[in-house]
Amino acid sequence: MPDATPEHTLLTPGPTPIHPRAMQALTRPMLGHMDPEVFALNREIQADLRVMYGTEESTFTALLAGTGSLGMEAGFANLVEAGDEVLVCANGSFGRRMAEMAARYGARVRLVTAPLGEAINPDDVAAHLDGARMVAVVHGETSTGVLNPVPEIARLVRQSGALLTVDAVTTAGMEPFHMAEWGVDYAYTGAQKCLSAPPGLAPVAISERAFARFAARRAPTPLWYCDFEGLRDYWDDHSYHHTVPVNLHYALHAALRAALDEGLENRQRRVQEVGAAIQTALAPLGFTPYVRRPEDRLPTVLALRLPEGFDDTGVRTALRERHISVTGGLGPTAGLIWRLGLMGETARPAPYLTLMHALEDILGERGLAGRFQDALAPVPA
Repeated sequence: MPDATPEHTLLTPGPTPIHPRAMQALTRPMLGHMDPEVFALNREIQADLRVMYGTEESTFTALLAGTGSLGMEAGFANLVEAGDEVLVCANGSFGRRMAEMAARYGARVRLVTAPLGEAINPDDVAAHLDGARMVAVVHGETSTGVLNPVPEIARLVRQSGALLTVDAVTTAGMEPFHMAEWGVDYAYTGAQKCLSAPPGLAPVAISERAFARFAARRAPTPLWYCDFEGLRDYWDDHSYHHTVPVNLHYALHAALRAALDEGLENRQRRVQEVGAAIQTALAPLGFTPYVRRPEDRLPTVLALRLPEGFDDTGVRTALRERHISVTGGLGPTAGLIWRLGLMGETARPAPYLTLMHALEDILGERGLAGRFQDALAPVPA
């Protein structure tokens, strides 16, 4: 009989380790996607998503059968028509992806940019709002570990009358997100990020203003699979549209309920405490925050600049041989930073204590694990 697969320590910016309750839910027997029990489950998911996103009670929520990138594309496919002016805030890879998708659906894209490692300046957004029908921004830019000031941007956008689309892939479910209070019209995330559910679902929330814009389209949306009306027909009216991944729905439901049971404020505090302990442990080696201003740092993706002369590829390869995955930089930050995931089940002391012990062996440094444990406030393991 072959040896059991060694347990892997996954410290990446996604996917995250699957929550035990979600893992158990994956093993339940299959039901049909039109079964009354599945419709009842979906209603509970919709209600819980409203809590997670901080929406109005009437806001439409659903799961798209794809990852967060499908959530991104569905917003542009349904809410943008050829010739629309779309203002995209781009200070990293995923802001740039937004711009590319909007352009593919015929938008006239304007960019508001910021240097890598810096947040979007709301004043720059205000200066380019005139005539925009939509503004799109990434809340937590995964590629650089930057937290963009969505509440401030949202106030400006609401005054302009434009729709606001927000990528909440590395924030919703772990960081404060107040869709109704801020005035967000379309938000999405990925199941495999802060919720620690399996990849393959994109939880979305769509405002009434967004549905009004969708209803006023001059032509049907070119993306049939995620047509807003078809989604609402299935989720609210229980009519057939396409076959949804039922067992992924059960797993997402379990993980989302676990997050709400823990409490979103408790989860936010857990991220902050573990992240601070990691920085305390690694600082004597020369690791420093990549994002200069503390208020611009994304808690759920800790971006650390590597020490001078650090062998990024060699160390990460040695960690992988010990079944520990750490993610380096993306594009222009490759070889410059590490991006340590602190979402869902990754934001626990135990996996990072494993990392500290491994780094002690690989680097010949002692004291990492001790510093990490000493820095921790009482955090559940």
